[in-house]
Amino acid sequence: MGEKTITMSRKEVKRLAVIQRLLHQQITTREAAMLLGLSVRQVYRIKARVLQEGEEGIVHKNRGRKPAHALSEDLRHTIVELYQSKRYKGSNDHHFAELLAEYEGIRVSPSTVRRVLRSAGIRPARKRRPPKAHRPRPRKPQAGLLVHLDASPHAWFEDRGEPCVLLKAVDDATGAILAARFQPTEDLTGYFRLLTDVIQKHGLPVAVYTDRHRIFESPNETLTVKQELAGLSPQKTQFGLALEELGIEHIKALSPQAKGRIERCFQTTQDRWIIELRLRKVGSVDEGNEVLPELIEKHNRLFAVEPAEKESAFVPYTHPRALKHILCYRGVYRKVGSGQTISYQGHTYKIVSDRILPLKTEVEVRQTLDGSVCIEHSGEILFVKRVEKPVRKPASKPEKEKAGVTKPRKPAPNHP
Repeated sequence: MGEKTITMSRKEVKRLAVIQRLLHQQITTREAAMLLGLSVRQVYRIKARVLQEGEEGIVHKNRGRKPAHALSEDLRHTIVELYQSKRYKGSNDHHFAELLAEYEGIRVSPSTVRRVLRSAGIRPARKRRPPKAHRPRPRKPQAGLLVHLDASPHAWFEDRGEPCVLLKAVDDATGAILAARFQPTEDLTGYFRLLTDVIQKHGLPVAVYTDRHRIFESPNETLTVKQELAGLSPQKTQFGLALEELGIEHIKALSPQAKGRIERCFQTTQDRWIIELRLRKVGSVDEGNEVLPELIEKHNRLFAVEPAEKESAFVPYTHPRALKHILCYRGVYRKVGSGQTISYQGHTYKIVSDRILPLKTEVEVRQTLDGSVCIEHSGEILFVKRVEKPVRKPASKPEKEKAGVTKPRKPAPNHP
């Protein structure tokens, strides 16, 4: 039989050379320990193994052994098959590890998932870009000091439904999603409903941060020098008028980069929620809004941070006026007619209040999100009721007597 060939690493070759010098009494045990960076007791153990087994004693006993906690080949194959299936396709390594534990009962770390997929030749779903050097804006110290509002149009339901828009409200101090809604389009109604959810769940924020969409900024909001000298006030959008009535400051970003906090939040939700919606087989806006509370709770549990100050800046809503009469459509003015009525969108509404308004009093008509109509005058909301206009029959005219039938006359004999 031939001798067994031992393959040693550079570290093991150095260790064997030092132990051989020790065996030939060229150095002491303490000197050997200093050269190898080991304890004296460890040197004694290595020396005993070399004396008993020869050069093989220098090689670690776990060489060539499979670790007891290593994944089996069947489990590695299962993880690769699940990732390549349509069910989990496109998920990142960390999210895929969470989904394996939640839906498949396979509990492995994200680093293990990464090693298994890379060894199978599967590249990451998205290329990791090196972080760019930038100076991040410090977070607000209290929750409720600043709330970001924005929308993200995307194919959230993939091929199961039409593309839609996700409206989101994110707190600046914690990064938590305060409210979110799926909408067919980005419109004023969606933002009113989103802000209603925030106020009802958390309270009134100190300020909101938006972009310069026409929903938030009027084209006539910036005044010329001549208009300023004339004493004209800037024209606000209906969203801006509602915030002014609620006492909420409105801050508008000058660039998309200024909204980095909510933009990064949208990147995370696009990366994760598309797969979460796929697993729940959601294919419409209504179905998406039903599962949003569960997705929001999971996102906040994983990514929200504690604010620097525990005291919240949200203020409970105690306005005497109902919230739906503030977050509504406004800006249409009418004059009160006889009978305490107004005309709006081709219908007649009668004021149902004990207060009598003088004839031709100008009032503001407001229409809530549910379609009901009311009027505002001198800081007071007055309710109205739709009435039908009386149908007047046209006055009947007396019929003219029909001319009688006359007999033809015979001309005289001397008629020309």
